Amino acid sequence: MAQRLSILIPVFNEEANLPACLASVKGLADEIFVVDSFSTDRTVEIAKAAGARVVQHEYVNSAAQKNWAIPQCAHEWVFIIDADERVTPELAWELKEVLSRPGGPEQDGYFVVRRNYFLGGEIKHGGWETNDVQRLFKRDLGRYAEREVHADVAVSSGRSGRLAAKLDHITCPCTLEGLNRYFQRFNRYTTQAAERYHREGRKPRLLSFFVHPGWEFFKMYVLKLGFLDGIPGLAVCSFCAFTRFVRYMKLFVRIKSGMPPPAAYDQGTTKAREIDGVADGAKKDGKSSGTVEAAAGV
Repeated sequence: MAQRLSILIPVFNEEANLPACLASVKGLADEIFVVDSFSTDRTVEIAKAAGARVVQHEYVNSAAQKNWAIPQCAHEWVFIIDADERVTPELAWELKEVLSRPGGPEQDGYFVVRRNYFLGGEIKHGGWETNDVQRLFKRDLGRYAEREVHADVAVSSGRSGRLAAKLDHITCPCTLEGLNRYFQRFNRYTTQAAERYHREGRKPRLLSFFVHPGWEFFKMYVLKLGFLDGIPGLAVCSFCAFTRFVRYMKLFVRIKSGMPPPAAYDQGTTKAREIDGVADGAKKDGKSSGTVEAAAGV
């Protein structure tokens, strides 16, 4: 008998991406669990129409949100997918095969390689071609590392395997709307990275603004052959390098303006919705934070 599976999808204002994401996991899981960060568009409506269980919960950063949501999943096995990702038919088949093995899966967690697309092109170089993430795991054993950005799941038993099929990641569609949304995430992630640097006691030095971005671009574009991916590859390498510059600039401003460092990874001084400029999105019945069971209309 196959192991029962919960698919967890964290979202915020994802009406453009969510339908395709939901279509890619249709018929794959026993539960689709959408955790929404008080979207102001049709995200919740789309999720509920697809039969998902929807809960709204305040978002501080990705790791904190997912670590809150994982224990809320109904089934022992969890697969996490973002709204801009797509389960390929090959991956859907492999997930079913792993969960249907006699005696259950051999490991407690499984990594999958993401196939990344940026501005309409597949990014096959620059380091993005080896972008593996652990997404299938036992609910009670998997948690995200306690950091503000780019955390990954760790399985406490240490027993992890690897899936052969790939997960498609539409990082930035080749549209102005897609590029604008990318820069919105760029702003959020660099702010949260600066908070982590501040919490860790890092200091911005003059060389930080030259050496870190310069080396990142040279490493990705030249050493890891990012130039072979054309204009999309140039964009990826340039934006990743600029990310380094902006992180340190935001750290400089935080320290110079006297802002206190966050006490913990899930206690950032600026909430994600405030960074995105939609600070009123969570106001429900006079409340501006917390948890709302959207499916129940509370």
